[in-house]
Amino acid sequence: MSQPQKHLFMITLTVMSGAIMSALDTSIVNVALPYMKGNLGASVEEIAWVSTSYILANVIIMPIIGLISSRFGRRNFYMFSVAMFTITSVMCGLSWDLRSMIFFRILQGIAGGALVPISQAIMRENYPPHQQGLAMGIFGLGVVMGPAIGPTLGGWLTDHYSWPWIFYINVPVGLLSMFLTYTYVFDPPYMERRKEKWDIPGLAFMIVGLGALQLMLEEGERKDWFESQYITILAAMAVIGLILFTIRELNTDKPAVNLRLLKDRTFTTGTLLGGVLGVSLFASLFLLPLLLQQLLGYPAFDSGLAMMPRSLAMAVCMPLVGKLYTRLGPRPLIASGLAINGFSFWQLSSLSLDMGYWDIFVPQVIQGIGFGMIFVALSTVALSTMEKSNMTDATGLYNVVRQVFGSVGIALSATLLTRYESVYHSFLTEKITAVSDQTMNIYNGFVSKFLSSGYDPQMSQDMSMRMINGIITKQSAMMAFNHVFLLVAVMFIISVPSVLLLKDNRH
Repeated sequence: MSQPQKHLFMITLTVMSGAIMSALDTSIVNVALPYMKGNLGASVEEIAWVSTSYILANVIIMPIIGLISSRFGRRNFYMFSVAMFTITSVMCGLSWDLRSMIFFRILQGIAGGALVPISQAIMRENYPPHQQGLAMGIFGLGVVMGPAIGPTLGGWLTDHYSWPWIFYINVPVGLLSMFLTYTYVFDPPYMERRKEKWDIPGLAFMIVGLGALQLMLEEGERKDWFESQYITILAAMAVIGLILFTIRELNTDKPAVNLRLLKDRTFTTGTLLGGVLGVSLFASLFLLPLLLQQLLGYPAFDSGLAMMPRSLAMAVCMPLVGKLYTRLGPRPLIASGLAINGFSFWQLSSLSLDMGYWDIFVPQVIQGIGFGMIFVALSTVALSTMEKSNMTDATGLYNVVRQVFGSVGIALSATLLTRYESVYHSFLTEKITAVSDQTMNIYNGFVSKFLSSGYDPQMSQDMSMRMINGIITKQSAMMAFNHVFLLVAVMFIISVPSVLLLKDNRH
Protein backbone atom coordinates (compact mmCIF):
# COMPACT_ATOMS: atom_id res chain seq x y z
CA MET A 1 0.00 0.00 0.00
CA SER A 2 1.35 3.41 -0.93
CA GLN A 3 0.44 5.19 2.31
CA PRO A 4 -0.01 4.22 5.95
CA GLN A 5 -3.11 2.23 6.78
CA LYS A 6 -3.82 4.50 9.76
CA HIS A 7 -4.38 7.42 7.36
CA LEU A 8 -6.83 5.52 5.14
CA PHE A 9 -9.92 7.28 6.54
CA MET A 10 -8.38 10.73 6.06
CA ILE A 11 -7.22 9.87 2.53
CA THR A 12 -10.75 8.74 1.71
CA LEU A 13 -12.26 11.94 3.14
CA THR A 14 -9.73 14.02 1.21
CA VAL A 15 -10.29 12.61 -2.27
CA MET A 16 -14.04 12.11 -1.86
CA SER A 17 -14.54 15.79 -1.01
CA GLY A 18 -13.02 16.71 -4.37
CA ALA A 19 -14.90 14.02 -6.31
CA ILE A 20 -18.26 15.03 -4.80
CA MET A 21 -17.70 18.71 -5.66
CA SER A 22 -16.97 17.85 -9.28
CA ALA A 23 -19.84 15.39 -9.67
CA LEU A 24 -22.31 17.74 -7.99
CA ASP A 25 -21.54 20.62 -10.34
CA THR A 26 -22.57 18.64 -13.43
CA SER A 27 -26.23 19.05 -12.44
CA ILE A 28 -26.59 21.57 -9.60
CA VAL A 29 -26.78 24.54 -12.01
CA ASN A 30 -29.64 23.15 -14.10
CA VAL A 31 -32.50 24.35 -11.89
CA ALA A 32 -30.92 27.81 -11.58
CA LEU A 33 -30.57 28.43 -15.32
CA PRO A 34 -33.90 30.38 -15.62
CA TYR A 35 -32.70 32.79 -12.90
CA MET A 36 -29.26 33.15 -14.49
CA LYS A 37 -30.89 33.85 -17.84
CA GLY A 38 -32.52 36.99 -16.51
CA ASN A 39 -29.52 38.23 -14.51
CA LEU A 40 -26.98 37.64 -17.27
CA GLY A 41 -29.19 38.86 -20.13
CA ALA A 42 -29.06 35.62 -22.10
CA SER A 43 -31.52 33.74 -24.29
CA VAL A 44 -32.68 30.19 -23.53
CA GLU A 45 -30.25 28.75 -26.07
CA GLU A 46 -27.34 30.86 -24.81
CA ILE A 47 -27.80 30.04 -21.12
CA ALA A 48 -27.58 26.30 -21.91
CA TRP A 49 -23.86 26.88 -22.48
CA VAL A 50 -23.42 27.26 -18.72
CA SER A 51 -23.99 23.49 -18.47
CA THR A 52 -22.51 22.54 -21.85
CA SER A 53 -19.18 24.32 -21.29
CA TYR A 54 -18.56 22.51 -17.99
CA ILE A 55 -19.26 19.04 -19.38
CA LEU A 56 -17.25 19.78 -22.53
CA ALA A 57 -14.19 20.75 -20.47
CA ASN A 58 -14.67 17.62 -18.29
CA VAL A 59 -14.60 15.34 -21.30
CA ILE A 60 -11.47 16.90 -22.84
CA ILE A 61 -9.31 16.83 -19.68
CA MET A 62 -10.18 13.33 -18.40
CA PRO A 63 -8.19 11.23 -20.90
CA ILE A 64 -4.94 13.16 -20.34
CA ILE A 65 -4.78 13.30 -16.53
CA GLY A 66 -2.19 10.51 -16.60
CA LEU A 67 0.01 12.54 -18.95
CA ILE A 68 -0.22 15.70 -16.81
CA SER A 69 0.28 13.76 -13.55
CA SER A 70 3.46 12.14 -14.85
CA ARG A 71 4.87 15.54 -15.79
CA PHE A 72 4.02 17.61 -12.69
CA GLY A 73 3.28 14.94 -10.07
CA ARG A 74 -0.19 13.61 -9.33
CA ARG A 75 -0.44 15.19 -5.88
CA ASN A 76 0.59 18.60 -7.24
CA PHE A 77 -1.89 18.31 -10.11
CA TYR A 78 -4.68 17.26 -7.75
CA MET A 79 -4.00 20.17 -5.37
CA PHE A 80 -3.85 22.61 -8.29
CA SER A 81 -7.17 21.25 -9.62
CA VAL A 82 -8.89 21.65 -6.22
CA ALA A 83 -7.54 25.20 -5.88
CA MET A 84 -8.57 26.08 -9.45
CA PHE A 85 -12.03 24.58 -8.92
CA THR A 86 -12.52 26.61 -5.72
CA ILE A 87 -11.37 29.91 -7.24
CA THR A 88 -13.41 29.49 -10.42
CA SER A 89 -16.48 28.61 -8.32
CA VAL A 90 -16.19 32.02 -6.67
CA MET A 91 -15.73 33.70 -10.05
CA CYS A 92 -18.78 31.91 -11.48
CA GLY A 93 -20.87 33.35 -8.65
CA LEU A 94 -19.43 36.83 -9.35
CA SER A 95 -19.86 36.61 -13.16
CA TRP A 96 -21.01 39.89 -14.68
CA ASP A 97 -22.26 38.61 -18.05
CA LEU A 98 -22.72 35.40 -20.03
CA ARG A 99 -19.23 35.41 -21.55
CA SER A 100 -17.52 35.66 -18.18
CA MET A 101 -19.75 32.89 -16.80
CA ILE A 102 -18.93 30.52 -19.69
CA PHE A 103 -15.20 31.32 -19.41
CA PHE A 104 -15.09 30.49 -15.70
CA ARG A 105 -17.27 27.40 -16.18
CA ILE A 106 -14.77 26.08 -18.75
CA LEU A 107 -11.94 26.55 -16.25
CA GLN A 108 -14.05 24.98 -13.52
CA GLY A 109 -14.81 22.04 -15.83
CA ILE A 110 -11.11 21.50 -16.57
CA ALA A 111 -10.36 21.38 -12.85
CA GLY A 112 -13.40 19.24 -12.03
CA GLY A 113 -12.69 16.77 -14.81
CA ALA A 114 -9.37 15.88 -13.15
CA LEU A 115 -10.78 15.37 -9.65
CA VAL A 116 -12.96 12.30 -10.24
CA PRO A 117 -10.46 10.03 -12.08
CA ILE A 118 -7.56 10.95 -9.76
CA SER A 119 -9.76 10.34 -6.71
CA GLN A 120 -10.67 6.92 -8.05
CA ALA A 121 -7.02 6.05 -8.75
CA ILE A 122 -5.93 7.10 -5.24
CA MET A 123 -8.75 5.07 -3.66
CA ARG A 124 -7.78 1.98 -5.67
CA GLU A 125 -4.10 2.26 -4.77
CA ASN A 126 -4.52 2.81 -1.03
CA TYR A 127 -7.13 0.20 -0.15
CA PRO A 128 -5.86 -3.39 0.32
CA PRO A 129 -6.98 -6.05 -2.19
CA HIS A 130 -9.72 -7.49 0.04
CA GLN A 131 -11.29 -4.00 0.43
CA GLN A 132 -11.31 -2.93 -3.22
CA GLY A 133 -15.07 -3.45 -3.46
CA LEU A 134 -15.61 -1.33 -0.35
CA ALA A 135 -13.38 1.41 -1.82
CA MET A 136 -15.45 1.56 -5.00
CA GLY A 137 -18.66 1.50 -2.95
CA ILE A 138 -17.55 4.63 -1.09
CA PHE A 139 -16.33 6.23 -4.33
CA GLY A 140 -19.64 5.47 -6.05
CA LEU A 141 -21.61 7.24 -3.31
CA GLY A 142 -20.07 10.55 -4.34
CA VAL A 143 -19.82 10.11 -8.10
CA VAL A 144 -23.30 8.66 -8.73
CA MET A 145 -25.23 10.50 -6.03
CA GLY A 146 -23.68 13.90 -6.85
CA PRO A 147 -25.62 14.39 -10.12
CA ALA A 148 -28.72 12.86 -8.50
CA ILE A 149 -28.96 15.27 -5.54
CA GLY A 150 -27.62 18.27 -7.48
CA PRO A 151 -31.01 19.55 -8.75
CA THR A 152 -32.58 19.26 -5.28
CA LEU A 153 -29.74 21.08 -3.54
CA GLY A 154 -29.54 23.66 -6.33
CA GLY A 155 -33.27 24.31 -6.13
CA TRP A 156 -33.13 24.77 -2.36
CA LEU A 157 -30.17 27.18 -2.50
CA THR A 158 -31.73 29.18 -5.33
CA ASP A 159 -35.11 29.44 -3.59
CA HIS A 160 -33.77 30.35 -0.13
CA TYR A 161 -30.73 32.46 -1.08
CA SER A 162 -29.82 33.17 -4.73
CA TRP A 163 -28.25 31.35 -7.66
CA PRO A 164 -24.61 32.40 -6.95
CA TRP A 165 -24.75 30.25 -3.81
CA ILE A 166 -24.78 27.08 -5.91
CA PHE A 167 -21.14 28.03 -6.64
CA TYR A 168 -20.16 29.56 -3.29
CA ILE A 169 -21.06 26.32 -1.51
CA ASN A 170 -17.91 24.79 -3.04
CA VAL A 171 -15.56 27.21 -1.25
CA PRO A 172 -15.43 25.68 2.27
CA VAL A 173 -15.26 22.17 0.80
CA GLY A 174 -12.47 23.18 -1.56
CA LEU A 175 -10.40 24.83 1.19
CA LEU A 176 -10.78 21.77 3.41
CA SER A 177 -9.84 19.47 0.53
CA MET A 178 -6.66 21.48 -0.22
CA PHE A 179 -5.53 21.30 3.41
CA LEU A 180 -6.22 17.56 3.63
CA THR A 181 -4.48 16.88 0.31
CA TYR A 182 -1.35 18.70 1.47
CA THR A 183 -1.39 16.75 4.75
CA TYR A 184 -2.33 13.21 3.75
CA VAL A 185 -1.89 12.60 0.00
CA PHE A 186 1.51 11.75 -1.51
CA ASP A 187 2.67 10.25 -4.77
CA PRO A 188 3.52 6.53 -4.58
CA PRO A 189 7.16 5.46 -5.12
CA TYR A 190 6.50 3.86 -8.52
CA MET A 191 5.06 7.10 -9.95
CA GLU A 192 8.07 8.85 -11.46
CA ARG A 193 7.94 12.26 -13.07
CA ARG A 194 8.80 12.21 -16.76
CA LYS A 195 9.84 15.44 -18.48
CA GLU A 196 9.37 14.20 -21.99
CA LYS A 197 8.00 15.83 -25.11
CA TRP A 198 4.21 15.79 -25.30
CA ASP A 199 2.34 14.27 -28.23
CA ILE A 200 0.96 17.55 -29.55
CA PRO A 201 -0.69 16.08 -32.73
CA GLY A 202 -2.42 13.42 -30.63
CA LEU A 203 -3.67 16.05 -28.16
CA ALA A 204 -4.94 18.22 -31.03
CA PHE A 205 -6.83 15.34 -32.67
CA MET A 206 -8.35 14.36 -29.30
CA ILE A 207 -9.53 17.89 -28.50
CA VAL A 208 -11.09 18.30 -31.95
CA GLY A 209 -12.71 14.83 -31.95
CA LEU A 210 -14.04 14.74 -28.41
CA GLY A 211 -14.96 18.42 -28.40
CA ALA A 212 -16.94 18.17 -31.65
CA LEU A 213 -18.65 14.96 -30.46
CA GLN A 214 -19.71 16.51 -27.15
CA LEU A 215 -20.97 19.69 -28.84
CA MET A 216 -22.92 17.60 -31.35
CA LEU A 217 -24.60 15.64 -28.56
CA GLU A 218 -25.40 18.77 -26.54
CA GLU A 219 -26.72 20.85 -29.46
CA GLY A 220 -28.18 18.15 -31.73
CA GLU A 221 -31.74 18.12 -30.41
CA ARG A 222 -32.07 21.92 -30.39
CA LYS A 223 -30.68 22.16 -33.95
CA ASP A 224 -32.81 19.29 -35.35
CA TRP A 225 -29.75 17.08 -35.77
CA PHE A 226 -28.56 16.52 -39.34
CA GLU A 227 -31.07 18.97 -40.75
CA SER A 228 -28.57 21.54 -39.47
CA GLN A 229 -25.34 22.17 -41.36
CA TYR A 230 -23.70 23.06 -38.04
CA ILE A 231 -24.42 19.60 -36.57
CA THR A 232 -23.32 17.87 -39.79
CA ILE A 233 -19.97 19.69 -39.68
CA LEU A 234 -19.54 18.78 -36.00
CA ALA A 235 -20.27 15.11 -36.78
CA ALA A 236 -17.66 15.08 -39.57
CA MET A 237 -15.10 16.75 -37.30
CA ALA A 238 -15.82 14.22 -34.53
CA VAL A 239 -15.41 11.19 -36.80
CA ILE A 240 -12.26 12.46 -38.53
CA GLY A 241 -10.71 13.75 -35.31
CA LEU A 242 -11.29 10.54 -33.34
CA ILE A 243 -10.06 8.31 -36.20
CA LEU A 244 -6.84 10.35 -36.57
CA PHE A 245 -6.46 10.41 -32.77
CA THR A 246 -6.76 6.61 -32.54
CA ILE A 247 -4.29 6.01 -35.40
CA ARG A 248 -1.82 8.48 -33.91
CA GLU A 249 -1.97 7.09 -30.35
CA LEU A 250 -1.54 3.48 -31.47
CA ASN A 251 1.47 4.28 -33.66
CA THR A 252 3.54 6.64 -31.53
CA ASP A 253 6.05 5.63 -28.88
CA LYS A 254 4.93 8.26 -26.37
CA PRO A 255 1.13 8.66 -26.75
CA ALA A 256 -0.79 11.40 -24.99
CA VAL A 257 -3.48 8.86 -24.09
CA ASN A 258 -2.53 5.22 -23.59
CA LEU A 259 -5.16 3.52 -25.76
CA ARG A 260 -3.17 0.28 -25.58
CA LEU A 261 -4.81 -0.30 -22.20
CA LEU A 262 -7.93 -1.25 -24.19
CA LYS A 263 -6.20 -4.45 -25.27
CA ASP A 264 -7.13 -5.78 -21.83
CA ARG A 265 -10.45 -7.61 -22.30
CA THR A 266 -11.71 -7.07 -18.76
CA PHE A 267 -10.91 -3.35 -18.78
CA THR A 268 -12.51 -2.83 -22.20
CA THR A 269 -15.66 -4.79 -21.31
CA GLY A 270 -15.96 -3.00 -17.98
CA THR A 271 -15.49 0.38 -19.66
CA LEU A 272 -18.20 -0.35 -22.25
CA LEU A 273 -20.59 -1.57 -19.55
CA GLY A 274 -19.77 1.65 -17.71
CA GLY A 275 -20.95 3.41 -20.86
CA VAL A 276 -24.25 1.51 -20.68
CA LEU A 277 -24.55 2.62 -17.05
CA GLY A 278 -23.87 6.22 -18.11
CA VAL A 279 -26.51 6.11 -20.87
CA SER A 280 -29.23 4.80 -18.56
CA LEU A 281 -28.34 6.88 -15.50
CA PHE A 282 -28.15 10.20 -17.32
CA ALA A 283 -31.19 9.37 -19.46
CA SER A 284 -33.30 8.66 -16.37
CA LEU A 285 -31.96 11.78 -14.63
CA PHE A 286 -33.14 13.72 -17.69
CA LEU A 287 -36.49 11.96 -18.27
CA LEU A 288 -37.97 11.61 -14.78
CA PRO A 289 -37.84 15.32 -13.79
CA LEU A 290 -39.26 16.18 -17.22
CA LEU A 291 -42.11 13.73 -16.68
CA LEU A 292 -42.88 15.02 -13.20
CA GLN A 293 -42.73 18.71 -14.13
CA GLN A 294 -44.35 18.75 -17.58
CA LEU A 295 -47.07 16.14 -17.18
CA LEU A 296 -47.78 16.16 -13.43
CA GLY A 297 -47.05 19.83 -12.73
CA TYR A 298 -44.39 19.30 -10.03
CA PRO A 299 -42.23 22.35 -9.15
CA ALA A 300 -38.51 21.82 -9.76
CA PHE A 301 -37.69 21.37 -6.07
CA ASP A 302 -40.53 18.89 -5.51
CA SER A 303 -39.48 16.85 -8.54
CA GLY A 304 -35.99 16.67 -7.08
CA LEU A 305 -37.38 15.43 -3.78
CA ALA A 306 -39.50 12.84 -5.61
CA MET A 307 -36.29 11.40 -7.07
CA MET A 308 -34.52 11.08 -3.72
CA PRO A 309 -35.60 7.44 -3.05
CA ARG A 310 -33.18 6.24 -5.74
CA SER A 311 -30.29 8.20 -4.22
CA LEU A 312 -31.06 6.92 -0.73
CA ALA A 313 -31.30 3.33 -2.00
CA MET A 314 -27.89 3.71 -3.67
CA ALA A 315 -26.44 5.18 -0.47
CA VAL A 316 -27.56 2.14 1.52
CA CYS A 317 -26.73 -0.41 -1.17
CA MET A 318 -23.25 0.59 -2.31
CA PRO A 319 -21.26 -0.12 0.88
CA LEU A 320 -23.09 -3.46 1.26
CA VAL A 321 -22.30 -4.42 -2.34
CA GLY A 322 -18.67 -3.49 -1.68
CA LYS A 323 -18.53 -6.15 1.03
CA LEU A 324 -20.45 -8.70 -1.04
CA TYR A 325 -18.00 -8.27 -3.92
CA THR A 326 -15.28 -10.14 -2.01
CA ARG A 327 -17.59 -13.14 -1.52
CA LEU A 328 -19.55 -13.28 -4.77
CA GLY A 329 -17.27 -11.69 -7.37
CA PRO A 330 -18.27 -9.29 -10.18
CA ARG A 331 -20.34 -11.44 -12.54
CA PRO A 332 -23.36 -12.27 -10.35
CA LEU A 333 -23.52 -8.74 -8.94
CA ILE A 334 -23.33 -6.97 -12.32
CA ALA A 335 -25.70 -9.44 -14.04
CA SER A 336 -28.21 -9.07 -11.17
CA GLY A 337 -27.89 -5.27 -11.27
CA LEU A 338 -28.53 -5.17 -15.02
CA ALA A 339 -31.59 -7.43 -14.67
CA ILE A 340 -32.94 -5.44 -11.71
CA ASN A 341 -32.59 -2.17 -13.61
CA GLY A 342 -34.24 -3.71 -16.65
CA PHE A 343 -37.20 -4.67 -14.47
CA SER A 344 -37.41 -1.20 -12.87
CA PHE A 345 -37.47 0.58 -16.23
CA TRP A 346 -40.07 -1.90 -17.46
CA GLN A 347 -42.20 -0.80 -14.48
CA LEU A 348 -41.76 2.84 -15.50
CA SER A 349 -42.85 1.97 -19.03
CA SER A 350 -46.35 1.16 -17.76
CA LEU A 351 -47.03 4.52 -16.03
CA SER A 352 -50.13 6.58 -16.82
CA LEU A 353 -51.31 10.12 -16.18
CA ASP A 354 -53.16 8.80 -13.11
CA MET A 355 -49.87 7.75 -11.46
CA GLY A 356 -49.33 8.48 -7.80
CA TYR A 357 -46.20 8.97 -5.71
CA TRP A 358 -45.78 5.26 -4.96
CA ASP A 359 -45.91 4.40 -8.66
CA ILE A 360 -42.61 6.31 -9.01
CA PHE A 361 -41.21 5.54 -5.56
CA VAL A 362 -41.00 1.75 -5.93
CA PRO A 363 -39.23 1.65 -9.33
CA GLN A 364 -36.73 4.24 -8.10
CA VAL A 365 -35.83 2.22 -5.02
CA ILE A 366 -35.32 -0.81 -7.26
CA GLN A 367 -33.19 1.31 -9.59
CA GLY A 368 -31.08 2.51 -6.67
CA ILE A 369 -30.31 -1.10 -5.74
CA GLY A 370 -29.55 -2.02 -9.36
CA PHE A 371 -27.34 1.01 -10.04
CA GLY A 372 -25.48 0.43 -6.78
CA MET A 373 -24.76 -3.21 -7.64
CA ILE A 374 -23.54 -2.37 -11.14
CA PHE A 375 -21.42 0.65 -10.28
CA VAL A 376 -19.51 -0.86 -7.37
CA ALA A 377 -18.80 -4.24 -8.97
CA LEU A 378 -18.05 -2.70 -12.38
CA SER A 379 -15.68 -0.02 -11.06
CA THR A 380 -13.84 -2.70 -9.09
CA VAL A 381 -13.47 -5.37 -11.77
CA ALA A 382 -12.81 -3.01 -14.70
CA LEU A 383 -9.61 -1.75 -13.06
CA SER A 384 -8.65 -5.02 -11.37
CA THR A 385 -6.24 -6.07 -14.15
CA MET A 386 -4.46 -2.71 -14.33
CA GLU A 387 -0.92 -2.25 -13.05
CA LYS A 388 -0.73 0.47 -10.41
CA SER A 389 1.55 2.49 -12.67
CA ASN A 390 -1.27 2.61 -15.27
CA MET A 391 -4.10 3.28 -12.79
CA THR A 392 -4.36 7.04 -13.38
CA ASP A 393 -4.48 6.58 -17.18
CA ALA A 394 -7.07 3.81 -16.81
CA THR A 395 -9.39 5.78 -14.52
CA GLY A 396 -9.25 8.71 -16.95
CA LEU A 397 -10.33 6.50 -19.86
CA TYR A 398 -12.99 4.74 -17.79
CA ASN A 399 -14.59 7.98 -16.61
CA VAL A 400 -14.49 9.80 -19.95
CA VAL A 401 -16.37 6.92 -21.63
CA ARG A 402 -19.03 7.02 -18.90
CA GLN A 403 -19.33 10.80 -19.29
CA VAL A 404 -19.58 10.73 -23.11
CA PHE A 405 -22.08 7.88 -23.06
CA GLY A 406 -24.08 9.84 -20.48
CA SER A 407 -24.33 12.69 -23.00
CA VAL A 408 -25.37 10.14 -25.63
CA GLY A 409 -28.11 8.95 -23.26
CA ILE A 410 -29.50 12.45 -22.79
CA ALA A 411 -29.33 13.27 -26.50
CA LEU A 412 -30.96 9.99 -27.57
CA SER A 413 -33.72 10.14 -24.98
CA ALA A 414 -34.56 13.76 -25.86
CA THR A 415 -34.65 12.95 -29.59
CA LEU A 416 -36.69 9.76 -29.19
CA LEU A 417 -39.09 11.48 -26.81
CA THR A 418 -39.81 14.24 -29.35
CA ARG A 419 -40.16 11.75 -32.19
CA TYR A 420 -42.49 9.39 -30.32
CA GLU A 421 -44.63 12.27 -29.06
CA SER A 422 -45.27 13.25 -32.68
CA VAL A 423 -45.95 9.64 -33.74
CA TYR A 424 -48.39 8.96 -30.90
CA HIS A 425 -50.12 12.32 -31.33
CA SER A 426 -50.86 11.46 -34.97
CA PHE A 427 -51.98 7.97 -33.98
CA LEU A 428 -54.40 9.19 -31.28
CA THR A 429 -55.73 11.96 -33.53
CA GLU A 430 -56.63 9.38 -36.17
CA LYS A 431 -58.41 7.22 -33.60
CA ILE A 432 -60.44 10.07 -32.13
CA THR A 433 -62.83 11.16 -34.86
CA ALA A 434 -65.90 13.32 -34.97
CA VAL A 435 -68.14 10.25 -35.39
CA SER A 436 -66.91 8.73 -32.10
CA ASP A 437 -69.72 8.89 -29.52
CA GLN A 438 -67.24 9.10 -26.63
CA THR A 439 -65.37 11.96 -28.29
CA MET A 440 -68.58 13.83 -29.03
CA ASN A 441 -69.75 13.41 -25.41
CA ILE A 442 -66.47 14.91 -24.13
CA TYR A 443 -66.64 17.69 -26.73
CA ASN A 444 -70.26 18.56 -25.91
CA GLY A 445 -69.43 18.54 -22.22
CA PHE A 446 -66.71 21.12 -22.75
CA VAL A 447 -68.97 23.25 -24.97
CA SER A 448 -71.72 23.25 -22.34
CA LYS A 449 -69.27 24.20 -19.63
CA PHE A 450 -67.90 27.16 -21.61
CA LEU A 451 -71.40 28.30 -22.64
CA SER A 452 -72.51 28.28 -19.01
CA SER A 453 -69.43 30.36 -18.16
CA GLY A 454 -70.61 33.12 -20.52
CA TYR A 455 -68.60 32.43 -23.68
CA ASP A 456 -70.29 32.78 -27.08
CA PRO A 457 -71.00 29.57 -29.11
CA GLN A 458 -68.06 29.94 -31.55
CA MET A 459 -65.56 30.65 -28.77
CA SER A 460 -66.92 27.71 -26.77
CA GLN A 461 -66.45 25.35 -29.73
CA ASP A 462 -62.89 26.58 -30.40
CA MET A 463 -61.89 26.27 -26.77
CA SER A 464 -63.42 22.81 -26.54
CA MET A 465 -61.36 21.64 -29.52
CA ARG A 466 -58.23 23.03 -27.86
CA MET A 467 -59.10 21.16 -24.67
CA ILE A 468 -59.41 17.87 -26.57
CA ASN A 469 -56.15 18.52 -28.36
CA GLY A 470 -54.53 19.19 -24.97
CA ILE A 471 -55.73 15.81 -23.71
CA ILE A 472 -54.33 14.10 -26.81
CA THR A 473 -51.00 15.93 -26.38
CA LYS A 474 -50.63 14.85 -22.76
CA GLN A 475 -51.57 11.25 -23.52
CA SER A 476 -49.16 11.09 -26.47
CA ALA A 477 -46.37 12.51 -24.27
CA MET A 478 -47.08 9.86 -21.63
CA MET A 479 -46.93 7.12 -24.25
CA ALA A 480 -43.65 8.54 -25.57
CA PHE A 481 -42.11 8.45 -22.08
CA ASN A 482 -43.28 4.84 -21.71
CA HIS A 483 -41.70 3.89 -25.03
CA VAL A 484 -38.31 5.40 -24.14
CA PHE A 485 -38.33 3.76 -20.69
CA LEU A 486 -39.03 0.43 -22.39
CA LEU A 487 -36.05 0.90 -24.72
CA VAL A 488 -33.80 1.55 -21.71
CA ALA A 489 -35.13 -1.66 -20.11
CA VAL A 490 -34.30 -3.64 -23.25
CA MET A 491 -30.78 -2.14 -23.32
CA PHE A 492 -30.15 -3.41 -19.80
CA ILE A 493 -31.43 -6.91 -20.54
CA ILE A 494 -29.40 -7.41 -23.72
CA SER A 495 -26.26 -6.26 -21.84
CA VAL A 496 -26.47 -9.14 -19.34
CA PRO A 497 -24.51 -11.75 -21.41
CA SER A 498 -21.53 -9.37 -21.72
CA VAL A 499 -20.63 -10.03 -18.06
CA LEU A 500 -19.19 -13.38 -19.19
CA LEU A 501 -16.27 -11.43 -20.73
CA LEU A 502 -15.24 -10.13 -17.30
CA LYS A 503 -12.50 -11.91 -15.37
CA ASP A 504 -12.87 -12.63 -11.66
CA ASN A 505 -9.62 -11.28 -10.23
CA ARG A 506 -10.51 -11.24 -6.53
CA HIS A 507 -7.31 -13.10 -5.69
